[in-house]
Amino acid sequence: MGDPRAFLRVVRKKLPARPVEKRVHDCREVDEPFPELELRAQATRCMDCGVPFCHGGCPLRNLIPDWNALVAQGRTDAALGELLRTNNFPEVTSRVCPAPCEASCVLALDNALLGAVTIKAIERSIADVAMRELRPAPVKSRTGCRVVVVGSGPAGLAAAQELARRGHDVTVVEKDDRPRRAASLRNPRLQARKERVWICDLLRWKQKASSFEREFTPGSM
Repeated sequence: MGDPRAFLRVVRKKLPARPVEKRVHDCREVDEPFPELELRAQATRCMDCGVPFCHGGCPLRNLIPDWNALVAQGRTDAALGELLRTNNFPEVTSRVCPAPCEASCVLALDNALLGAVTIKAIERSIADVAMRELRPAPVKSRTGCRVVVVGSGPAGLAAAQELARRGHDVTVVEKDDRPRRAASLRNPRLQARKERVWICDLLRWKQKASSFEREFTPGSM
């Protein structure tokens, strides 16, 4: 835990937007990531409340004060480990979630003066580390059980990841030519990053699951 009064001296900031004259020429994301020092400063605004209401506001019960403290210390890699304990796809949720955790933040009680901790932006910065640095890390022991997960949507991939974490050999089957293709194409916020999101998914399968089969149909089983 750092300075518990940092929220009084550090002003809440949103992610900086790219200039319009540049955005009109590409399909990249509108926002730019925080510089490292600004990211750490925003994370220090988290007070590590005795009763963290942000936990209740987050549908995944993310360990928000824990990874905020690690980011404030510059330990983003360790923060990624804490985030992945409760969130299978932070690279997605940090972009599409409406951030009820911020609405639940104690600092949001006086929004005009202080404003909530920028939890969503911090989560996105941590997730960007995953997209750059995630590496395969196979489990040490296997159960010998084989599981087939039908469909590579968010539920299917999350199930495959959790099963593989427990040592099962998991095969994900999908009728489309790419994992999670339908979900990515339906969500405009993922359009600019869909290739990187798919790469992140594939790394997870190498890390946790045994294989990915494409063009699956029920009659082929």
